[in-house]
Amino acid sequence: MTGRHLSVNEVEAIARAAHARQTDKAGRPYVEHLAAVAEGVRTRGGDDGQIAAAWLHDAVEDDALSAQWLADAALPREVKDIVLAVTKRPGEELSSYTARILATPGALLVKEADLAHNADPARLAVLDEPTRTRLTAKYAQVRGLLGLIGGESPSDRKNPANPETH
Repeated sequence: MTGRHLSVNEVEAIARAAHARQTDKAGRPYVEHLAAVAEGVRTRGGDDGQIAAAWLHDAVEDDALSAQWLADAALPREVKDIVLAVTKRPGEELSSYTARILATPGALLVKEADLAHNADPARLAVLDEPTRTRLTAKYAQVRGLLGLIGGESPSDRKNPANPETH
């Protein structure tokens, strides 16, 4: 694609509109999660492409935006690749999903921020015990497969094309 790409602010507005009627498992507006993930990417040193991908990270998976919309969007290829990498496919094995994230430059940082917000104890506390237990185990498993164990993250979680994310 040639020409001007959507700005992070434009992507945010699109994501907010696309997810406007959606709520999370606790009944909160889903856009709060998107904002938290985008902020998590920013504070972890992500570049504008990773922040844009954070705003869109669940759009295709949740059918808020179509895969065709993403393909046609005025976005850099890297942003599209990150969104597709973190989009879980129906019936997909967790090992395949996490391998795709690890193989896509910039995707690990977006997924790390997503998992951090999903596993936030305050966010989990409002869920019923079986759901909280199931999700806590799921997030821990994904973190393990991605090498996000302990307090230190792998160095490749950031975008290698952005020297500011060393």
